[in-house]
Amino acid sequence: NPFLFSGHFTWEKYLKETCAIPAPAHCFKQSYTPPANEFKISMKLEAQDPRNTTSTCIATVVGLTGARLRLRLDGSDNKNDFWRLVDSAEIQPIGNCEKNGGMLQPPLGFRLNASSWPMFLLKTLNGAEMAPVRIFHKEPPSPSQNFFKTGMKLEAVDRKNPHFICPATIGEVRGSEVLITFDGWRGAFDYWCRYDSRDIFPVGWCSLTGDNLQPPGTKVVIPKSPLPASEVNSEKPSMHSSTKTVLGHQQGQRRRKTGKKRGRTTKALIHHPMPTPSKSVEPLKFPRKRGPKPGSKRKPRTLLNPAPTSPTTSTPEPDTSTVPQDAATIPSSAMQAPTVCIYLNKNGSTGPHLDKKKVQQLPDHFGPARASVVLQQAVQACIDCAYHQKTVFSFLKQGHGGEVISAVFDREQHTLNLPAVNSITYVLRFLEKLCHNLRSDNLFGNQPFTQNSHMQRAHEYDHDRYLPGRSWGGGGVVGTPG
Repeated sequence: NPFLFSGHFTWEKYLKETCAIPAPAHCFKQSYTPPANEFKISMKLEAQDPRNTTSTCIATVVGLTGARLRLRLDGSDNKNDFWRLVDSAEIQPIGNCEKNGGMLQPPLGFRLNASSWPMFLLKTLNGAEMAPVRIFHKEPPSPSQNFFKTGMKLEAVDRKNPHFICPATIGEVRGSEVLITFDGWRGAFDYWCRYDSRDIFPVGWCSLTGDNLQPPGTKVVIPKSPLPASEVNSEKPSMHSSTKTVLGHQQGQRRRKTGKKRGRTTKALIHHPMPTPSKSVEPLKFPRKRGPKPGSKRKPRTLLNPAPTSPTTSTPEPDTSTVPQDAATIPSSAMQAPTVCIYLNKNGSTGPHLDKKKVQQLPDHFGPARASVVLQQAVQACIDCAYHQKTVFSFLKQGHGGEVISAVFDREQHTLNLPAVNSITYVLRFLEKLCHNLRSDNLFGNQPFTQNSHMQRAHEYDHDRYLPGRSWGGGGVVGTPG
């Protein structure tokens, strides 16, 4: 795929090659600065039942990715999991419903007898970790009108596979509705939504939230001869994102034939991202290639150099609808992979490269979650707290099979894969080496830190827990051991 850089999709090259313009940030009902996601797996909150929106139910966080939560209504099974942004008005802290004179309801299709709901409610909340009020965010306001124009690029949730966010194009605008078409995929995945939908995001959103943006499908059409940039009105930057394109390198304008959509033939649409320039320009014409035949199985978005996929905690799980309720509330990812927890020593030395004030704002621990996810969170935290992100990035090298981390420097975003890890020992050794390079020793440990505690050295751990066949290489760069 020509739009993958180091196995990772890059908007900058893609917008240039497709002569496309990103939809400006003011088109979206999204915060200009994406909200922080401080939720943790197994936290409880109140959520609207998506299948019965008049009901407020208890929900458990069963997955996290970027600024989104995967939620499961207590008393339901995982076939009805749904996703919400952390600044959605449809999620609230426990107690909000009662405070406003309402009553918590069982979810649609509650799997026990309705009369047992009050007892179930007591049991499900007893000893549970309630999501604290401070980590909820106020929902942003809707734009004053539909500012989208046909042809604008954006990032959108694939509603048939909602754990994916993918590059997309506004295929048509009709009143308050927009047609979301997924780049490089056949029309079966397209959908209409309101312009203020929370499932659509500006270009650069995933890079800011740390969510995984899937690469486009294989049927992307590249214009043969892009228009001169001087003949096109360039849009405002879509987000304060780090990609060079968003800093003002957009060029060209694109016309696309949408072909048949849901049995309806639409006329070819001319994309004018801004009011029509006084100088008339003949738009480019190129048809959208058809993908696989309807009914054929969708090919997974995998490549020879695989792009990152969503973490296990946010990918489809086996059906638990026949599993007893107590087992169904445990995310299957917890059963499949060992979970680890790494603690942060906020009283330790942060060294010359990390901002102590920013370190103080980090959570006290990362996890419990899969080892790869915890490593990614800890390394990303070091990058986010650095005075110069380039410094931390220079101590890392490209790994294979692990999560992706990103840093912003030299006016663009850089990403790399961490190594795949499967034990707390491995995570600690990796972080110990990184912190040694940053001269911020004793920053992470496997136990909660007291005022005087220090990070235990790796030789105190059981060496049998290392990944097989791995050993630590010399040198000052942290990366795939071996």
